[in-house]
Amino acid sequence: MTLVAGVDSSTQSCKVVIRDAETGALVRQGRAAHPDGTEVHPSHWWAALLQAIEAAGGLDDVAAISVAGQQHGMVCLGASGEVVRDALLWNDTRSAQAAADLVTELGGPQAWAEAVGSVPVASFTVTKLRWVAQHEPGNAQRTAAVCLPHDWLTWRLAGALATGPFDARAWRDAPTPPLDQLATDRGDASGTGYWSPATGAYRTDLLKTALGTVPHLPRVLGPREPAPGSGRVVIAPGTGDNMAAALGVGARPGDIVVSLGTSGTVFAIAETPSADPTGAVAGFADATGRFLPLVCTLNAARVMDAAARIAGVSLDELSDLALQAPPGAGGLTLVPYLEGERTPNRPTATGSIHGLTLATATPAHLARAAIEGMLCGLADALDALGLRAERVLLIGGAARSEAVRRIAPTIFGVPIAVPPPAEYVADGAAHQAATLVTTPDWRPHDAATYEAAPAPDIRLRYARAAGVLD
Repeated sequence: MTLVAGVDSSTQSCKVVIRDAETGALVRQGRAAHPDGTEVHPSHWWAALLQAIEAAGGLDDVAAISVAGQQHGMVCLGASGEVVRDALLWNDTRSAQAAADLVTELGGPQAWAEAVGSVPVASFTVTKLRWVAQHEPGNAQRTAAVCLPHDWLTWRLAGALATGPFDARAWRDAPTPPLDQLATDRGDASGTGYWSPATGAYRTDLLKTALGTVPHLPRVLGPREPAPGSGRVVIAPGTGDNMAAALGVGARPGDIVVSLGTSGTVFAIAETPSADPTGAVAGFADATGRFLPLVCTLNAARVMDAAARIAGVSLDELSDLALQAPPGAGGLTLVPYLEGERTPNRPTATGSIHGLTLATATPAHLARAAIEGMLCGLADALDALGLRAERVLLIGGAARSEAVRRIAPTIFGVPIAVPPPAEYVADGAAHQAATLVTTPDWRPHDAATYEAAPAPDIRLRYARAAGVLD
């Protein structure tokens, strides 16, 4: 049996799965937590990865490994490979004004859409680099290379694997390779704001406009091109978390995937690049050579976390409560902009509750309103994608909630397919690793189908509360 490892280094944690390369069968797995916050020193990711690998039984029998990571995060490195400052994560919104300035400077949203397939918002790496240039000029001058979270971890893995077999203690302080060994893939590169999916090339002019200089950038690898430093264990290119999720769930052209993680994303597999001048749709590349138009909301599973905290219940209890309330929560509407919002682009927005009466002032009504509000935001994102779905797949941590599964078809207005719970980002990374050592034959997941009568009045009331309609 040939084994491969897949890594999901997300905002909240690091997960490692070890799978049979040919069949995809799960052999073992491990995980470790990441610290909270919207800026984190990358050393925490490395420590969590080592802990998760150790919990998964090590890498001694693994033939290949791939790292999928949270998109957009800005990792600035000095000339010796040292981290210049804490990484700014995708959900850090301090660069909102920098994003607006960059859009204006290039000539507007249309110019950005044509240049890189996306209109930058605060999530994008290019906007964070502009913020550093404006507010931390010393750090900007010290930055010799810029990479993404998955790039940095892949690079560190290459250095550690060169020292010998896996040993968490020995690997902790393993030397870093030279900067010219930094590598990325087209999927994650497409979320920087300075790489074009349409041309397959960096736009260093945009990078210079943002940072003032052009530091060293990772080489963009092909879908089946090993990363520099590959030896006994082949290191795959890796990719962004959404691109890996598409691989993990077996998404194909015609599918629309709704992922309910820390953020909410709605994406599809496409044969041609997209360029939406409104900025709602990010024109990403995927991890296979195709494209991945995507709409993102900042607020998804954490909306349920917040509602459960307010109600003083567990997430399972929140689900039970939500199903006790009537559809539409009796008129109670929650607009879930708890961390600002990316779609619509309202980085400084806050959440709000509408329609609160004595009758709706119950934990059950709050639970229902929280789930409906979260799903309404994702339904708006699906509409923005502008594609007709042959199949809608619901994945992510929040998709494990029975209430979410049963309420989703009323909000989306179509039947929903829910694959069994799995670590789809890590699984997608493992599948990518498998393609470097064999021809994987991984069976598609059996999905449960949920159907319910559409409830357009809920979305209409949400649109009015969110200010989308007057």
